[in-house]
Amino acid sequence: MADPRVTVLVVEDDEEVRALARDVLEMHGYTVLEALDAEDAVRIGETHPGPIHLLITDVVMPRMSGPELSRRLRAGRPSLRVLCMSGYPERAEREVEGTGTWSAWLQKPFTPDVLIAKVRACLTS
Repeated sequence: MADPRVTVLVVEDDEEVRALARDVLEMHGYTVLEALDAEDAVRIGETHPGPIHLLITDVVMPRMSGPELSRRLRAGRPSLRVLCMSGYPERAEREVEGTGTWSAWLQKPFTPDVLIAKVRACLTS
C-alpha cells in the first residue's frame, strides 16, 4: 500500500479514464485530487494546502497542453513529479519533445497494474 500522505493530481477530460485512475490509485492507498482540464488543475495547484507529489496529466488537451500545465504547476511546486499519458503517441511525443517537463510516460489505454507500476516508478526515481 502507498503512503496515504502521497497526493496525486489526475488531469483527464475523459470521465471513464479519470475514474479508473482515481479508483486504482485510491485502492492502492494514494490520496487523489481530480481535475477535468488544465485550468481546473491550475486552480487546484494554487489552492490545495498540502503537497502534491505527482501530476498525472493527459498531454493533448484543449487550451493548455500537459507540458504547459506541468511548467505552470512546477513554478509553485518544484518537486512535483509528472506522469504524462496519451492515446496519441505521435502527437504527444511532439508536444513533450525537449520540454523536460515529464518524469515518465503512460500509453492509453492502460491497465491498473501498468498505472500503479508507473506511479511507483515516478515517485521513487
